Amino acid sequence: MKIHRTKMSAASVPRILRRFGGVIASCSLLVGTAAAAQAATEGVNVWGESNTVLRFQSNTEDDRIWPLYEYLHVGASTPCPNGVCSFAAGGWGRLDLADNTTNQDTNGDLQYGFLKYQANKSNTQFTLGRQTVSEGVASDNLQGLYMRSDFLYGFTGSAYIGQPVTTEPNYKGGSLIYGGRIAHFVPNLYAIGFSYVRSTQYDQNLREQEGIDLWLHPLPMVDITGRSTYNSLTNGWAENAYTLSVTPLDWVRASFNLQQLNYRDYFSQVTTSALSLVPNGPLDPNESVVSVGGTLGCTLVKNLKLSADAKHYNYEKEGDANYFGGGIVYSHPDYVTAGFNYHRMNGASQRFKYDQYFAYVSKEIGPADFTISFFDVDYDNGIYSNGVKNTFAVTWAAGYAFTKSLKVAADVDFFRSSEFVNGVEGLIKLTYAFGSKGGQSEK
Repeated sequence: MKIHRTKMSAASVPRILRRFGGVIASCSLLVGTAAAAQAATEGVNVWGESNTVLRFQSNTEDDRIWPLYEYLHVGASTPCPNGVCSFAAGGWGRLDLADNTTNQDTNGDLQYGFLKYQANKSNTQFTLGRQTVSEGVASDNLQGLYMRSDFLYGFTGSAYIGQPVTTEPNYKGGSLIYGGRIAHFVPNLYAIGFSYVRSTQYDQNLREQEGIDLWLHPLPMVDITGRSTYNSLTNGWAENAYTLSVTPLDWVRASFNLQQLNYRDYFSQVTTSALSLVPNGPLDPNESVVSVGGTLGCTLVKNLKLSADAKHYNYEKEGDANYFGGGIVYSHPDYVTAGFNYHRMNGASQRFKYDQYFAYVSKEIGPADFTISFFDVDYDNGIYSNGVKNTFAVTWAAGYAFTKSLKVAADVDFFRSSEFVNGVEGLIKLTYAFGSKGGQSEK
């Protein structure tokens, strides 16, 4: 049994220390600058959070993969005429302390950065900059303008326009994206919205979708939520998904869901290679699936929760599959929290025949917390080229809060996957929140 380990020579130590020291100094400078700005500015609420993460990873070539990440989020808000004006920004940077994770030993990106005006009335909002927009059929990152407001008689509307932001250079989101949503709602009864999104690259349409989303509350114990998305470029329904939730008693909750998905319509325009419809790719463009299922949860006695769920999948190409199982969770603030669940997937395809297990135990002791978890998937037959039938991960995690603003956490994973006979990886995370409200963020 081979365990992949990292190796480090004595000559690597000064290089690592210099890089680590430079990053820490930079982070300290940023934190100090933000804190000074807060102290020097009257009437402005300044917040921020720094997450410094050092990962220890291994790969099949026994490379020393030790990337150091810094995630920094900062912002400020101040009262302005008839509302609040604010600024928020967040980004990340990576520095490889040993072997490179990519062809460059440094990398980084701005995740978001925007100016926002929030009016005191009518939920009126204007946001300008790099941001995430979630409106009906749209859930996109863009650089541009977003605005929304409530109107008379229960109507509300939103609109946005800008340039798409993609995570992979080879997958373009287009040069322009725009859309909006119009909705009507009656408090505590229903809300229904109609949305539209379109992205283009010069004169070429890359994406055009329309959708309906709804929430119904016909009875105090009943909720119905759902959405339908139509792809105008492929002339097909991309998705229809609806859920009925029922709470007949305080200690019982049940839900029933129905979903229909057409791969060619749903994945026609993506910005990541993992979801691309290419020949011999991970997704078959001719595939479609209809699933129906339900869950039942109850609290029979205090601190003890039971759950059961089942779902039937009908795939156009890979046939039928059934996924079912249940779990139990015990939680007591003075003692321990523990849970276990088991699920069985039984389908026509070999990759849909497996048993799945998950168990965890966690304990808090003053400012410290400890967790151990185990996740295992046991296939009936080997589905990987190396004959691996069983994949699992065992995780040990611990954290300690020195103050409300300063925390440290660490975890170690021992796992078996399709690539590793045995693999080990871990991380150390240092979190520091600062600002007039302890680093409460607006993202």
